[in-house]
Amino acid sequence: MRHKFLGIGEPGYHPLRKIATVASGLRYAVIYDWSVKYKLILSAAVLAGAFALRAWVDFLLILVVTAFVVFAEIMNSAIEALCDFVEERHNEKIKVIKDMAAAGVGIAIFAWLAVILVELGRHFAG
Repeated sequence: MRHKFLGIGEPGYHPLRKIATVASGLRYAVIYDWSVKYKLILSAAVLAGAFALRAWVDFLLILVVTAFVVFAEIMNSAIEALCDFVEERHNEKIKVIKDMAAAGVGIAIFAWLAVILVELGRHFAG
């Protein structure tokens, strides 16, 4: 797709190409990043329970926090890969950047875990 501000890239918007790019990135993240894989598997199981019990608000909340945490994990992995590409040796500035990206993931994991544990507790208690 052409970047309007920079004037680079190919002209034209292709939604199917965008969808294919998203699918490719998610596939790569699931195959190569354990932190993404286990969160999707656990969330799918809890989502299936909420769907079976027709708990639609619970289902949507689980879906949103799962998307949030997977997004954070993928962005963290991308930032770390870019940092490693730019600077292979130890660099304190790069360390700070990676730590900040990891902190973002930590916040997302906390929200995801809170929702997952509450939902599991509700389903097993009731």
